[in-house]
Amino acid sequence: MAMKHKPRGASGDVCGISDCKEKGHKSLSTKKVKQALTDLSLRTGEGKRTHLCKKHYKEFKKKTKKERDLDRLAWE
Repeated sequence: MAMKHKPRGASGDVCGISDCKEKGHKSLSTKKVKQALTDLSLRTGEGKRTHLCKKHYKEFKKKTKKERDLDRLAWE
């Protein structure tokens, strides 16, 4: 049986933030990353998904915490 998805951390992608050379940890929607991390610039040529390293993913989570909490409450 063939794997449908790459295992987490198996990709050779680097962080999508311009000045960062760390290994990509999570892949997120480029649109959401641009909205949340307005003070950072993304690499040119990013597609629909942007990889973020652990450091930048943590920053993304902090900036989108209120939005995620509201989304969670809407489901309850």
